[in-house]
Amino acid sequence: MTISLKSCLALAALCSCAAAQETSNPLVTSEKGLYHYMMNTVMRAAEEMPEKNYSYKPISTVRTFGQLVAHEADAQYEFCATVSGDKTAPPNVEKNKTAKADLVQALKDSQAYCDKVYDGLTDAQATELTSFMGHPMAKLSILSLNNAHTDEHYGNMVTYLRMKGLVPPSSQGQ
Repeated sequence: MTISLKSCLALAALCSCAAAQETSNPLVTSEKGLYHYMMNTVMRAAEEMPEKNYSYKPISTVRTFGQLVAHEADAQYEFCATVSGDKTAPPNVEKNKTAKADLVQALKDSQAYCDKVYDGLTDAQATELTSFMGHPMAKLSILSLNNAHTDEHYGNMVTYLRMKGLVPPSSQGQ
């Protein structure tokens, strides 16, 4: 049986909706379900790429694969810290880490950080406005932007994996 990306996304949405029906915070729970789907796919891509290819970039004007992983780790802190109000400086992974093991761990740590933010957020709080990049925005919208950002860079990772002859996680088993 083959499963398309569209089917996977539909399944993730259904699972998050089913979980949302069992909670008093269906908005946050649904968004967290989509977040986990995307972050787990990014994590699998980061783990799949051999370390020797973490320095690979198809042209000089784009990030290396390792820098994409680091950028995603940093972004999790940026988006989720804005939602939580945490003023602690993020770890700046993209400037400080290059080894695959360090980058994968940083990605795991950033997901754990965001999980705490999701777990502490109610639907009522998710509708509160906060400033993001100089604009007033609902906290839930910031988390949605994080998911879109993660999806965007997963698309970059897919290209890098394919250029190295690897099958991306979202296409495996098809």
